[in-house]
Amino acid sequence: MSLVDLEDLRAAQRRIAGTAVRTPLLPCPWAEDGGRRLWLKPEGLQPTGAFKIRGATNRLAALTDEERARGVVAQSSGNHAQAVAYAARRLGIKAVIVMPDTSPAVKIENTRAFGAEVVIVTAEQRDTVPAELAAEHGYVWVPPYDDPYVIAGQGTVGLEIAEDAPDELDTVLVPVSGGGLISGTAAALKLACPGVRVVGVEPELAADAQQSLRAGVRTAWPVADTYRTIADGLRTPSVGVLPFEHLTAYVDDIVTVSEDEIRATVALLARRGRLVAEPSGAVAPAAYFHRAGELGGRVFAAVVSGGNLDPALLADLLAT
Repeated sequence: MSLVDLEDLRAAQRRIAGTAVRTPLLPCPWAEDGGRRLWLKPEGLQPTGAFKIRGATNRLAALTDEERARGVVAQSSGNHAQAVAYAARRLGIKAVIVMPDTSPAVKIENTRAFGAEVVIVTAEQRDTVPAELAAEHGYVWVPPYDDPYVIAGQGTVGLEIAEDAPDELDTVLVPVSGGGLISGTAAALKLACPGVRVVGVEPELAADAQQSLRAGVRTAWPVADTYRTIADGLRTPSVGVLPFEHLTAYVDDIVTVSEDEIRATVALLARRGRLVAEPSGAVAPAAYFHRAGELGGRVFAAVVSGGNLDPALLADLLAT
């Protein structure tokens, strides 16, 4: 497998047009601090509430007629699930989604509402059951991140930032889970505006990507460890093989944020930014607010990757 290039990214941008929303880059004057400035990329405005619609649409749109007829299977704790279900319905493709029993109820309900068949499994089974279903029924597997079409689709986030950002932008903060979003976004930014630094952000309780990047070796954390974080979309125990190649080629560093910092940032974005962000979506701006000493930089863009969270959790976080 090779790294995605600008041609792949621009082809993805054409394929997803009309399905994924071109989200704005929002200035945050309320977040200015000592000369630092912040812009937010609110991917919660997507039809499925998260950036995943980009990669899922690009992957499904590239299927052959024969592959579409077979249907697709995917695994996800929620956002990739909803994205594949939504894109499949628009393209008239059967979708079966494998979801761990720890997935937020709102994400399971939304996935079913988009017309997919949902199979609930344990966290340990999430990554094995899709292969079994594909072998038994002939479904095409749509991976959540370890796929060049998915990476290119997610990378349209980076293309849009490059097109909309102020000239003085110097640092882009991106959440990291399996690595599809940061891989594509970093590739787009480094190829379109190479002077910009790309920094990944992870929860301290699921920092496998930081460990992998700094050691130069792709490593995995136990599921029991990564599932401790409130950021349910970032619990993947390791980055994918192809994403790791992109991380080592294009990502400058990865920093971590604590559970308290994630929680506080969800509340801050709602109160001051009028943005609903799920915990996974809040980690990148959390780094801006709580890791200034590690980041350097003066003008930041942070990807708020999604806004799918249970209303009760949002109320709880706003009350603290």
